[in-house]
Amino acid sequence: MSNKWDGIYGQQKVIKILEGFLNSDKKPQALIFNGSDGVGKDFVATRFSFLLNLNSQEQIEHINNRFTEPLMKYIFPTPKGKNETKTDGTFDKLTETQIKSIKSEIQKKKENPYYELQIADANVIKINSIREINKFVSMTYDQSSTRTILISDAHKMNDEAQNALLKTLEEPPHGHLFILTTHEISKLKETILSRCWTLNFQPLTAVEIENILVIYFGIDHQTATDVAPFAEGSIQIALHLIENDFNFIKEKAIIIMRHAMAGKFHTSIKEFNYFLKDDMKSSLLLLLRVILNWLNEVVRNRFEIEQNYFSDQVETLQKFNSKFSGTEINPAIYKIERFIYLLQNNHINLNILANNIIFELHSITNTNETKLKFNH
Repeated sequence: MSNKWDGIYGQQKVIKILEGFLNSDKKPQALIFNGSDGVGKDFVATRFSFLLNLNSQEQIEHINNRFTEPLMKYIFPTPKGKNETKTDGTFDKLTETQIKSIKSEIQKKKENPYYELQIADANVIKINSIREINKFVSMTYDQSSTRTILISDAHKMNDEAQNALLKTLEEPPHGHLFILTTHEISKLKETILSRCWTLNFQPLTAVEIENILVIYFGIDHQTATDVAPFAEGSIQIALHLIENDFNFIKEKAIIIMRHAMAGKFHTSIKEFNYFLKDDMKSSLLLLLRVILNWLNEVVRNRFEIEQNYFSDQVETLQKFNSKFSGTEINPAIYKIERFIYLLQNNHINLNILANNIIFELHSITNTNETKLKFNH
């Protein structure tokens, strides 16, 4: 692929389509970049915007990310100011502290295109922000043949904002490109979807995540290598794992599984209790996902499929399958997947959850003779 896309990991299919647009006289007027959080949708959007305006005098090595006018209107969820009305500008009623924080976040995004904005109380894209598009498109700027309106987390537009955007998309202004990025495309109105060309972004590979963590976030190689397989193709999940001391959670998961399968229920519950505090929900979810991944690895090992998550425990997995080759793993996998869903939606008591997980793990072996020696 051309070095015009250097620094962007994965998304070869999307880039191939965008290259086709670059080489065509007919350019799209509205695109939707759909895919999980943390796969580089905004990064690709800003690079594509830059390349649309690349001319023979500009050098590829000067590629950067542009989140500011007059080349790009960058719209994202913002907090609501005190006594703010629909006629106020997006930032008119925000405090100096809020504005300073937002500017700081934008700067971090400019410096690191894989960075996710972290703005307090920014849960919605208001109609105020969408109305500012009209002001943006009315500005003249002769140096650019195509200017971009990037709406990040577009699914967070409220109904009024989506209706206002729809009016603009019905008669899109000449020389402007709309790019909406989202990981919940179902929340966008069908009338908006029908006026946009949707490109689907794929999860990143473990190797791609490892490289991004090292290059863009300065994470050490060993930590990046340990975390990447568990990140579900998302940089945001990988960073979340690191922030929550993933190696500690992984070790705890192995201890809980070892004791539960051996019938040591009291010890299992004691280890589990650490994660049952009110402020530990995210860590508890990670713990369950590690357990789920381990069970999936057992199944992969049985069918001699390459290990994805526990490459350092192949011998342990082999010993397990040698001793329990006839045991059913899938029922426990389905149950734990169900428990994760219930936990995510606050539909289960944590103590009941812990006891059920331990029961499911024990049911896999269902013997008091089990004393597995998991590697740490």
